[in-house]
Amino acid sequence: MLRIVVLGAAAGGGVPQWNCGCEVCRAARGNHPELQSTQTSIAVSRDGEHWFLINASPDLRQQLTATPQLHPRAGALRQSPIAGVILTNGEIDAIAGLLSMREGARFAIYAHPKVLAILKANSIFDVLNEKNVARVAIETDCAFEPTLPDGTPSGLEILPFAVSGKAAWYLEGKAHPGGNAGTGDTLGLRILDRTSGKFLYFIAACAHVDDALKARLDGAPLLLFDGTVWRDDELIAAGLAGKTGQAMGHIAMSGEAGAIAALSGLDIGRRVFLHINNSNPALLKASDQRKLAERAGWQIPADGTEIVL
Repeated sequence: MLRIVVLGAAAGGGVPQWNCGCEVCRAARGNHPELQSTQTSIAVSRDGEHWFLINASPDLRQQLTATPQLHPRAGALRQSPIAGVILTNGEIDAIAGLLSMREGARFAIYAHPKVLAILKANSIFDVLNEKNVARVAIETDCAFEPTLPDGTPSGLEILPFAVSGKAAWYLEGKAHPGGNAGTGDTLGLRILDRTSGKFLYFIAACAHVDDALKARLDGAPLLLFDGTVWRDDELIAAGLAGKTGQAMGHIAMSGEAGAIAALSGLDIGRRVFLHINNSNPALLKASDQRKLAERAGWQIPADGTEIVL
């Protein structure tokens, strides 16, 4: 059995974003608090006792407080059910929450060497003492089984694979600590329970859906997929920023080359959008965009949503 908890479903900045007065953020601060969402991360477990985080968002402390499954065991002074963190990229959205896990608990960080190089290059991450927090390199298309803190197998199998994307935005115009060549900056994950055979795909950032990705995802019981913007020029049209979704490494939900169209026709059991920007009108339940997404079989989850496979 696989258990998945959506800790947060928003893109960078969350909903509402601290300095944003767009329609969605205004509504989230006002009469529609149900729109409030923290930045994207999920937790997965096969036994309900040991959990692995997929990315560590800047809102991690808030997310852990709000998630009883991730609380310390009753009666324990210092304990956590979190056995590890698996990083799919080096963006602030994915790594900043690691700094909220600096109090000496034993767990492992799993990431591509290019992302591990980013952590190593920034001394602030040294607060995670490697005597307690091992940093484990993972490679694309090479499945691995993360272990529990005592070294026993977790029973999960993680298969990382490269997806279309880009390096972290704060590295633009700078030398990449892990080198500018090759893939590894943007990963998708297949997460499988070795006992039940149940699995899901997690792709929080993706700039383009090609035929190889379609073939990989066909037949998935569950897909958690990049839903950053509704249309590629959304931020520009709204006067919020000067970049397209593509320039940020994110595919749009809509359009002929968007995620909804590109993934239609595939045999996917449940389709869930994550990493949804506050500018995206599909967040508004009464919007035409939300209705179109739902008619196409896509869901937009609230923080705390639990899915069992």
